[in-house]
Amino acid sequence: MAHVKRGNTSAAHKMRSVAAAPIDDSGKVYHLGLGKGDVGDIALMPGDPGRVPRIAEFFDRSKELNAHREYCSYAGYVGKKRIIAISTGIGAPSTAIAIEELARLGVKTMIRIGTCGSITKDAGVGSLIVADSAVRLDGTTPHYIMKEYPAAGTPEITIALKESAIALKKDVTVGTTASSDSFYVGQGRSGFNGYAPSNSLTLIKTLQDAKVKCFEMEASTLFTLGRIYDIRTGAIFAVIANRVTNEFMVNAGVDDAINATINAIRDGGI
Repeated sequence: MAHVKRGNTSAAHKMRSVAAAPIDDSGKVYHLGLGKGDVGDIALMPGDPGRVPRIAEFFDRSKELNAHREYCSYAGYVGKKRIIAISTGIGAPSTAIAIEELARLGVKTMIRIGTCGSITKDAGVGSLIVADSAVRLDGTTPHYIMKEYPAAGTPEITIALKESAIALKKDVTVGTTASSDSFYVGQGRSGFNGYAPSNSLTLIKTLQDAKVKCFEMEASTLFTLGRIYDIRTGAIFAVIANRVTNEFMVNAGVDDAINATINAIRDGGI
């Protein structure tokens, strides 16, 4: 029988270690394709890759970093603060990957700049919603912690985003969002051919009765992982749909959400 060299065992352990936290030969994290020198303390995180260069237009000295899968990234400065804008893609699983890898790179503050569908008449299309908490309708955060664990943003960031929007004279609502893994049935819409499970028929009314303000798909993951990892988090959404009035307008309020966030950073609130 051939003898197995101890060196082979060590090599196997080394390979398993790399697979447990994948990085490339230059030290860049696997999915985002970024290294520690690419990021600053703050990450602005839309879902849509196409919104990243739009956010970067508000930066000083902006520069594209990488585009890989759903993760498009730009870096720049707001005042003296180095900022990164990076897309998360749609939903909780890809958002969790972005949070995990940004945390490994040393990012301390993560703010979602997204869009949402309002379920209250008080937040019309084109207005802004700042989420201070989220209903965890996602399937990713239960892998981290039981459902009873709260999904809540960092209070000072919530306040800074709200006050910045008010200073810009924008219509802003603060409250709880519902983060769903499903855009259609999971947000009370009909599926293909009118398919609608019984729980989806009463979902919006249940959430409205609980004073939930809107639907989107990523905030619960950001808030939950942020609390676990001691990362400061916030979330601001442009209302592009209102489920009460049945209005929909692509990109309504998006620049206002970006501007409110940038001004909050520039003014020192974040």
